[in-house]
Amino acid sequence: MRRDLVVVGAPSSAGSYAPGQEAAPGVLRELGLIDRLRAAGRRVRDAGDGPLHVWAPDPQHPRAQNLDAVVRSVRAVADHVAGALEEDADVLVIGGNCTVALGLMSALTAHEPDAGLLYLDRHFDLNTPASTREGAFDWMGLAHGLDLPGAAEPLTAAFGRRPLLTPDRLHLLGIDPEAATSWEREQAERLGLRWGSNTDLAEAPGAEVTRALGTLPPGPLAVHLDVDVLDFTDAPLAESTDGRNVGPTLDAVSEALDTACRDPRFRALSIGELNPSRAAGYPAVLDRFLASVQHALRATP
Repeated sequence: MRRDLVVVGAPSSAGSYAPGQEAAPGVLRELGLIDRLRAAGRRVRDAGDGPLHVWAPDPQHPRAQNLDAVVRSVRAVADHVAGALEEDADVLVIGGNCTVALGLMSALTAHEPDAGLLYLDRHFDLNTPASTREGAFDWMGLAHGLDLPGAAEPLTAAFGRRPLLTPDRLHLLGIDPEAATSWEREQAERLGLRWGSNTDLAEAPGAEVTRALGTLPPGPLAVHLDVDVLDFTDAPLAESTDGRNVGPTLDAVSEALDTACRDPRFRALSIGELNPSRAAGYPAVLDRFLASVQHALRATP
């Protein structure tokens, strides 16, 4: 990696179940994110943050909460990433909600339509306001990128093309089938989505990523990491605390990220659902996480 690196913050928990993720960009900067990336040999520009939004109940729209704020955050990410790509830089996006991946892909596909997305997540993120009563967009992102039935029109219409994503340009890893809704399982089968399980990612992270990368198109590569893919007992970082004693450790995910970011097609990494308050009793895990990001994005000869 010899390109410059642009860091973008998306401090929004608008699409969440509760506040917390909006603090992640600021906390990671305070813990030395930018200096660590520079110490890894990268020339780094901090592009700052998009709009701040702290989750609050939206009783007027119980199944599509804070939709306007979610759209603003996604568009801000897209604008920041587009600017970085115009400079021929790589990008690191720190969320915030997993919807940041939509903003990233909106900019990347406008820059190069043949871009692919490797999506590391415990969930399919294929729900819509019509398929679930939860109302949180952080597990609906891919549904809107794929323009599934029942998706919220303002979000699906927020991108440069529609649908933003197609199944042949997407591969999911780390999925826990038991955490999927029946709607998600039906849609994944209908679309022929390619995915691997959390067990496979835990047991052979490098091999799983290599296999997935082989299915993606030759264009630029984006990698998205939802930290809820991690075993919460090993690395308590995510908004969701359900993934206890299941899934990959941070060491395994570090290997997966390292493999993905070494791919010559790599252009961007987005990180979502990191709630710094989860680490209050184990603050060293934030340092471990930063070390993983630093190593994955290090400069190479």
